[in-house]
Amino acid sequence: MQFARVVEVYDKIEATTKRLEMTDHLVRLLRDTPLEDLDKVVYLTQGRIHPDYMGIELGLAEKMVLRVVTHATGLDESKVNRMWKDKGDLGLVAEDAISARRQKPLESIPLTVAKVYENLDAIASESGEGSQERKVRLLSDLLGNATPREAKYIVRMVVGKMRLGVADMTIVDALALTFATKADRDRVEQAYNVSSDLGEVARAISTKGLKGLDEIRLKLFRPIRAMLAERLETLEEIFKRMGKVALEYKYDGLRVQAHVSRTKVQLFSRHLENITEQFPEIVEGLRTAIRGRDAIVEGEAVPVDSNTGEFLPFQEVSRRRGRKTDVDRMAKEFPVTLFSFDCLLRDGEDLTPRPYTERRKALEAVVGTGETIRYSTSRVTESVKEAEKFFDEALQAGCEGLMAKALDSPYEAGARGFQWIKFKKEYSAALSDTIDLVVVGAFAGRGKRAGSYGALLMAAYDEEADMFRTTCKLGTGFDDETLRKLPEKLKGARQDRRPARVDSKLEADVWFNPEVVLEVRGAELTVSPVHTAAAGVIRPGAGLAIRFPRFTGRWRDDKGPEDATTVKELLEMYRSQLKRTKASP
Repeated sequence: MQFARVVEVYDKIEATTKRLEMTDHLVRLLRDTPLEDLDKVVYLTQGRIHPDYMGIELGLAEKMVLRVVTHATGLDESKVNRMWKDKGDLGLVAEDAISARRQKPLESIPLTVAKVYENLDAIASESGEGSQERKVRLLSDLLGNATPREAKYIVRMVVGKMRLGVADMTIVDALALTFATKADRDRVEQAYNVSSDLGEVARAISTKGLKGLDEIRLKLFRPIRAMLAERLETLEEIFKRMGKVALEYKYDGLRVQAHVSRTKVQLFSRHLENITEQFPEIVEGLRTAIRGRDAIVEGEAVPVDSNTGEFLPFQEVSRRRGRKTDVDRMAKEFPVTLFSFDCLLRDGEDLTPRPYTERRKALEAVVGTGETIRYSTSRVTESVKEAEKFFDEALQAGCEGLMAKALDSPYEAGARGFQWIKFKKEYSAALSDTIDLVVVGAFAGRGKRAGSYGALLMAAYDEEADMFRTTCKLGTGFDDETLRKLPEKLKGARQDRRPARVDSKLEADVWFNPEVVLEVRGAELTVSPVHTAAAGVIRPGAGLAIRFPRFTGRWRDDKGPEDATTVKELLEMYRSQLKRTKASP
């Protein structure tokens, strides 16, 4: 398949802000794609070469890509650097530079999808002595034969900034419409939730149809998407909905999915990133705790003060993210304990369809405990009074609150529902709990904030529409240093126009692709005519807004945008707030 055909569709997708149009363009592309190229087209559209959990990155720095562009076009280095400074998008620089190159190649071979994928895969796989030079040659080979538009997307892929605005769930929609029907969409999503690999899903459904999706099953060292929880405001509401429940401490740490075989241990985050090297003490602990068995267990990684035994702030965990040095030293200074709470696979048997009670028994049978591996503290009860006492114990232990789990609940990968319910401290007060919102825009600063951003436009996630809907402007809680660094911190997500997945009545000075999640505290939720979260649900023409929002200082790097607080959650919190207000004397 000619890469030019793919690029033609990418241009159309980039030109629209309507998700349905994006999906239609993708369906046409998938229908035109030969089966041997289908998974490659899916990966490239995601802006990657392999699924995230494999941890394979292209690994070319922007300055190195600039040198390749300069070499491939014969333009002066100073001119290419000025183009980068003016445009801020290396893809546009490559497009313009290829258009203006001094010498056209005497012979150029039209790029195919297979060729582009092959070279990008080789770039990602190169390592060791001389690897940078080999990567440069592979990219030069592509740019030497690329048209200007092809060069734009190749370079964006290489630096990890595709900017298409195509979410994974949009690709799920397109695969269902191309190879099945709209009614089969949930089966496609379920296969993705289990495999975390849209390329594999595309191969299965295109060659074997829906039967192919049924063959995608849970297996070691391929993480599944995490099951998520809803929230309720009171323990009474939880028991009214669930009856007898299992309560667990809700730890303030990093959710970890651990895959353990007789010879290997790998750890994955809820983002499906391979984080094995960040937690050597957990890896070693699991080798001892799970001997001679294959298993997948989930837990929360929490830093513990080795002197007092008390939990430490989450920031001590997040400091390790992305670090390649000092991990062993940090593991000794701030050791992390994995509090395991679920067992998904045992000796090849998929336990996810089984009820919670059976999975908990399997967990305690499979996993031994030690200094760095423990079980989450749990209690089964149907008494609100007993639950309140257990809640107080959780807070005293340094936890955020409780998780309530239905005794008969299966593990539903990627699903969010009332099978699991979170109950955190201060839920009963008017929005005194923190929420996690996504940065989608910014407004230019004035006065002492001139030259930076004066406020950020924040959004909640609408699961049903796969959209991000605004709920506040965030301008307080930032120290001077953070304010100064905001433009640099957010530049990787910056967009030239409002992203397709962002619903906003406000016109921001700068738009961002929904990527960055911040923790926010506010006074209360109120009806707002200017924000779009839950628009029209409470009152026609109005949505929900956070009143007096304040940044807590916590960047939720452990959460993806789809893991942020949902519009549905905000709506539930607002309604509970109203009930409390009406009940007050």
